[in-house]
Amino acid sequence: MIEFLKFLSIMIIPILITIILIHGMIKKINMYEAFVEGAAQGFQTSIRIMPYLIAIFLAIGIFKDSGALNLFTKILAPITKVLRIPSEILPLAIMRPISGSGSLGIVKDLVTTYGPDSFIGRLSCTMMGSAETIFYTMAVYFGAVGIKRGRHTLPAALISHIAAIFASVWVCRWIFS
Repeated sequence: MIEFLKFLSIMIIPILITIILIHGMIKKINMYEAFVEGAAQGFQTSIRIMPYLIAIFLAIGIFKDSGALNLFTKILAPITKVLRIPSEILPLAIMRPISGSGSLGIVKDLVTTYGPDSFIGRLSCTMMGSAETIFYTMAVYFGAVGIKRGRHTLPAALISHIAAIFASVWVCRWIFS
């Protein structure tokens, strides 16, 4: 199973690029012009969402530097112990919905500390890939299209994040234990 996952992780990007190129050839799309047009639109979008990005980065900095992340980790540790979720993963589980780069830094620390082939290393990488940066994504995408109220988005996204945490732990225990 692990050998198949290693092969799949190496080959998935070239396979996806090949599928996109073949699809473009079948549809007779000028791929270079489509790419340049998409890049220009992406640049305009990045300028439009810049205020939202600055706001979310400021909020992340305050959250981390105020000690709130460590406080949440200590509060949740007894609960996750009962659920057999390693306490080392809690900062990542808390940070992942807030910041992709912040959670990537936590994954780097976990992999450096415990090793890439450890259960913690594998679980942190799986969790990083299976969850989304909810608040960042909402700020960027909602800001790009002008949505002011998320209504049901945040509760649904948080439920999916919790499901991703449990699924990551379950899958890693199933595959790597």
